[in-house]
Amino acid sequence: QVQWVESGGGSAQAGGSLRLSCAASGYPSRTFCMGWFRQGPGKERERGAVLYSGGGSPSYADSVKARFTISQDNAKRTLYLHMNNLKPEDTAMYYCAATSTGAFTRCMYYGPTEYDYWGQGTQVTVSS
Repeated sequence: QVQWVESGGGSAQAGGSLRLSCAASGYPSRTFCMGWFRQGPGKERERGAVLYSGGGSPSYADSVKARFTISQDNAKRTLYLHMNNLKPEDTAMYYCAATSTGAFTRCMYYGPTEYDYWGQGTQVTVSS
């Protein structure tokens, strides 16, 4: 059973930065999708940034584009989300997730229901 464990959440002032990490116990397959999702109070879970394990450009939601950067370290089996210029509307529970298998084109449009492995979540709170 593949497990993903997030860390790095916390509180920040608007305009500040945080880095989230997600360590995997193993990779589900050779090619799969991985990404960061978030769920704000009273809102549905939404995709923030996704990456294909085989490479290629990541995909970002418009709400985080140019402020957040997703990256991976294969040697450490760790996924990162660098968040800059944080806004109060970024306040949410953040989850890392991965699919069992995937292809680049599918990773770019998969929603939360297509993801099979989820971390426990880490809270990010941004104050104005």
